[in-house]
Amino acid sequence: MSEKSDSELNDELRLEGDLRKLLKDGGRDKYVVSGDEDMAVSAITELIPLHVDADDVIRVSGTRVTLDTLVAAFSEGATAEEIAQQYPTLKLADVYSVIGYYLRHPAETQTYLQQRQQRAEAARQQNESRFDPAGIRERLLSRRVR
Repeated sequence: MSEKSDSELNDELRLEGDLRKLLKDGGRDKYVVSGDEDMAVSAITELIPLHVDADDVIRVSGTRVTLDTLVAAFSEGATAEEIAQQYPTLKLADVYSVIGYYLRHPAETQTYLQQRQQRAEAARQQNESRFDPAGIRERLLSRRVR
């Protein structure tokens, strides 16, 4: 299997519009490191610490922390250190890697987050249609009095 460059993966993601595609293809970002002009250019492939769970939710590998949670905390101004402190199961290096991925791939990440928001809204509407929320406080209080 040949390694794909960052631009090749970006092109694939733009065509498919799906962050999960990158993660299922190995979740690798490729960085090019060069020093002196006399030195050879080397490519470093680094695994992004994200995985897709059975429910199609992207989580930080080895934790239950979702990509949504980490991106929301970062977007609200939390530093990587604050996020790692708030979620003790996260490794600081993984937080930095995920934030770096988010900053390099904002369109793909936003597409995924919007899809998650739409699914959450659909689930909320379905639950409200099955279980009428009107008058719930009164019904609960009446049960308490009995």
